[in-house]
Amino acid sequence: MTHPARREFLAAGLAAAVSALSAQPPAPLPILDIHQHTDYTGRSDAHMLTHQDVMGITKTILLPAGRDFGLEAGASGNDRVWEICEKFPAKYICFANEVPYYSEARQVMEKYLKRGARGIGEQKFFLDPESKHMDNLAGLAQEFSVPILLHFQHERYNIKFDQFYKVLEKFPKVNFIGHAQTWWANIDKEHEQPTLYPKWKVTPGGWTDRYLKDYPNMFADLSAGSGLNAFRRDEQHGLAFIERHQDKLLYGSDCNDVIGTGPECSGSHQIAMMKKLASPAVQKKIFWDNAARIIRVS
Repeated sequence: MTHPARREFLAAGLAAAVSALSAQPPAPLPILDIHQHTDYTGRSDAHMLTHQDVMGITKTILLPAGRDFGLEAGASGNDRVWEICEKFPAKYICFANEVPYYSEARQVMEKYLKRGARGIGEQKFFLDPESKHMDNLAGLAQEFSVPILLHFQHERYNIKFDQFYKVLEKFPKVNFIGHAQTWWANIDKEHEQPTLYPKWKVTPGGWTDRYLKDYPNMFADLSAGSGLNAFRRDEQHGLAFIERHQDKLLYGSDCNDVIGTGPECSGSHQIAMMKKLASPAVQKKIFWDNAARIIRVS
């Protein structure tokens, strides 16, 4: 039989141990960064690794450029991206990409999708949503059951944003991920399309809001200055927007900073913004679960 004093001693020790454990800070949430580029404006591999590690990124998706285009960032093509993924398989995976109106575009992307690329993009080209090239792109994504990440920029990349619903309806089995200035500016119902980085308060109900609400196959990439601006311009709207679309938001950085912190690092600022506006349960969705579900990352 255990002596009463002994039982009290053990109970006190157990209580102290539980108290010590509960006092420990929670483990950081894993973060899947869906939007980064190799050789981004000349950034070295070592600087990219440091940047992602300092931000606390668990796994990164590298988005290659098309053959003749560096996505205005000096980003490299498919082979270079694969080189990094094979060198650091625990940290990096990638998408496949090519200029969609080239005759060999399908062949090029298909090659890398068969090797294990998890998606298509970043598609940053002058593309009409009703063109045969968009149909070919979406058809390829449907065949391989992968998402497409699209850069929307008024009258420059993936034009006629207000017509994109036709693509969503035509290819309901394909998941599309929206990104960039026109995507994020159109959270506002009153948005003036030529303005790429609006600063005024948001009137809910813009095209982006509606696409996310009305189409199960539409998702949002939070990356870059455009994504950050969408929440900085109106944090009150940002709170409601996150609540409405918490199952559709995917964290991405897309910044060419070499440090991973400080005023130039939009990726770290967006992490901080999500931690400020979203509950821990919603942060888990945004930083990992939503992207892992549609990009098939474990």
